[in-house]
Amino acid sequence: MSAFAELEQVHEAALADLKTALTTQALDAWEDRYLGRKGEITLQARQVGQMAREDRPAFGRRVNEIKQLLEQAHASRLEVLRHSELTERLEAEAIDVTLPGRPVVRGHLHLTTQTLRELYDIFAKMGFEVYEAPDVELEAYNFDLLNIPQYHPARDMWDTFWVEGGDQQRGNRRLLRTHTSPGQIRAMRERYPEPLRVILPGKCYRYEQITVRSEHQFYQVEGLAVGPRITMTDLIGTMTEFSHLFYGRDRRVRVRSSYFPFTEPSVELDTECILCDGEGCAVCKYTGWLEIAGAGMVHPIVLANGGYDPDVWSGFAFGAGVERPAMQKFGVEDIRLFYGNDLRFLRQF
Repeated sequence: MSAFAELEQVHEAALADLKTALTTQALDAWEDRYLGRKGEITLQARQVGQMAREDRPAFGRRVNEIKQLLEQAHASRLEVLRHSELTERLEAEAIDVTLPGRPVVRGHLHLTTQTLRELYDIFAKMGFEVYEAPDVELEAYNFDLLNIPQYHPARDMWDTFWVEGGDQQRGNRRLLRTHTSPGQIRAMRERYPEPLRVILPGKCYRYEQITVRSEHQFYQVEGLAVGPRITMTDLIGTMTEFSHLFYGRDRRVRVRSSYFPFTEPSVELDTECILCDGEGCAVCKYTGWLEIAGAGMVHPIVLANGGYDPDVWSGFAFGAGVERPAMQKFGVEDIRLFYGNDLRFLRQF
């Protein structure tokens, strides 16, 4: 048999075998057999050197033609098989909508959010409504209108994050609020001349060292009550009732004198440390007591800045943390866990 006849025979055999390749795996085997480095067509091409000189050009051209024809046939067959296999897989994997779906893992509220909602419920029982104020505040609301003018030494009590841009004139500079007290001015100016009883929850920001009991960002719940005959007794009674409702009736509460520029007189309220039962620990600074709120009677200047005549109206204000009461109630010994995003901690509550 001549070399040309043998080449054509290989061509016909390759086309016949291609039709019987029913899977992509079989097609891969066919490619190796005929077009691979040791395939039939490659072996035919190597015979050129053994042929008569005059037959070599024609034989070489025919080998290349057959190789191109087989490559085209292979590509066409591969496309058909891939489409067929995809169709079969889709039909086999069709979704049965009557089957039950996969269970969805449900999340839950963060411990801080849970605590906030409990505080809302407690103060709602005492007639307080929620009033929201902005996180980015004006210097005037955060300091000046709260009886903390520029260069007042009390400003050192709040290490401030200032916001660049905007009006940089005194009083109009923007900052991340250092406490929720600026909301007092906003609430009074909005509600005047009516009496009001509101809580102002929100996040506060202070440029200070992070410890087991202090964070540079934290939540507060500010409280404000303004009326014709409000006294310090009303304040102490409100905060004592809050402590009993949140921590339990058996938890002791104490009141200490303190100083805040926007209240006069000012006090701090402590509750017996739950973590150590009053024995002393790192969270309570080994005193056995943990501060739950700073409070006092609204300063006459602040009342006037809010639009109320201090000769007619009086009021009390308090600022209570959120993370610290949660630490007390749930036995958390490090405030940094609240924002560490450790699911092992968060899933416990």
